[in-house]
Amino acid sequence: MNDNTVDSLREALKHSPENTPLRLLLADTLLSLNRLEEAEEEYSNLLKRSNDIKSKIGLAKVFFKKGNYSACNVILEEVIDNGARDIDVFTLYAKGLLQENDTAKAIEAYKKALALDPNYFDEALDKQLRLRGREEVPDLEEELDSRFLEKPNVNFSDVGGMDLVKKEIELKIIKPLQHPELYKAYGKKIGGGILLYGPPGCGKTFIAKATAGEVKARFISVSLNDILDMWVGSSEKNLHEIFELARNNTPCVLFIDEIDALGASRSDMKQSSGRHLINQFLQELDGIDSSNEGVLVIGATNTPWNLDPAFRRPGRFDRIVFVPPPDEASRESILRLKLTNKPTGTIDFRTIAKKAEHYSGADLDAIIDIAIEEKLERAFEDGIPKPLETNDLLNAVKKHKPSTQEWFSTAKNFALFANDSGLYDDILTYLKIKK
Repeated sequence: MNDNTVDSLREALKHSPENTPLRLLLADTLLSLNRLEEAEEEYSNLLKRSNDIKSKIGLAKVFFKKGNYSACNVILEEVIDNGARDIDVFTLYAKGLLQENDTAKAIEAYKKALALDPNYFDEALDKQLRLRGREEVPDLEEELDSRFLEKPNVNFSDVGGMDLVKKEIELKIIKPLQHPELYKAYGKKIGGGILLYGPPGCGKTFIAKATAGEVKARFISVSLNDILDMWVGSSEKNLHEIFELARNNTPCVLFIDEIDALGASRSDMKQSSGRHLINQFLQELDGIDSSNEGVLVIGATNTPWNLDPAFRRPGRFDRIVFVPPPDEASRESILRLKLTNKPTGTIDFRTIAKKAEHYSGADLDAIIDIAIEEKLERAFEDGIPKPLETNDLLNAVKKHKPSTQEWFSTAKNFALFANDSGLYDDILTYLKIKK
């Protein structure tokens, strides 16, 4: 369309001034030609005659192009409130909201457009509102209690070994809850954070849950996947809501797994979204906007050397506890527990435990699975389940190497060469290495 089209339409309107479709076509043509003042006048004239939704949307587009985003958004809000379900309306509304720095509302508007057509895509909105490579997580606000909040039925008596770990937790978490008056007399808050580190599969989650059971507290367990969301700003919102759930259910143990991924050094973060999430986490730990009294935060990491140093400041994760692979007595009790209700003969648990040095709880699971699979192959021959014997498990130990060895080869280097503060001395003690 061009200026000649406009002239033709104006001429036609002289003969038919009440022709609403014709006047709307003129307004739309003026808008497409970027003749915004004239388009605004025509849309406004139409709206004086009738409450026409197309004219309202056209006027909103004029205001958007003129940079009057507030007027644009007011009109579109009314259109949407009156039941309009149009992809173009939701898209324009999202863009207008972004111009007014209302990212949360813009995300909701864009989501409504996508709900109408899952294949719809707006490059500008997608670039500003979505974080690539992430999946959308459900709205936590509606289902936090049912998904995460639990009352554990295990305590320290169910944890084999780990005496040093339990002692550290007792001093930091259990004693303050049992003697709150003593802590308050010295002006100390009840709560804070402990960071558990060590090779994977060694019971960090279980010790956290047992801690909650020991003090009869609620327990919330979350991992990075529960927090991360594809929409800008939503990950920070999810993290805040999880902390709020803990604050509203004190005393509460909040266990955060994979904290090494969440708390990677901010200097290593290339995306600003990652830095924002770390900063949000630090604010939640500090209880800047809400009190963390009675909230006991336990973090678990396999790579403490990747954590931002800010995480270990006083009042945050100021106590770091090494969780080693289970010792011989613990391995024996773990094996007894895991073989309960399975067909077994006479098992020499002590011998197997001794041979499984450096094996994690997950590794012990693996050797039991290997032994059972071999027994099943024989049972298929005559259909009779054969009981597990000591030799079956010893043979499985030979076939499965401890997964902790690779972790210790890396950890040893940090303990020897990046350990000025003595943070990793427990690793050297475990490996029987003198500094």
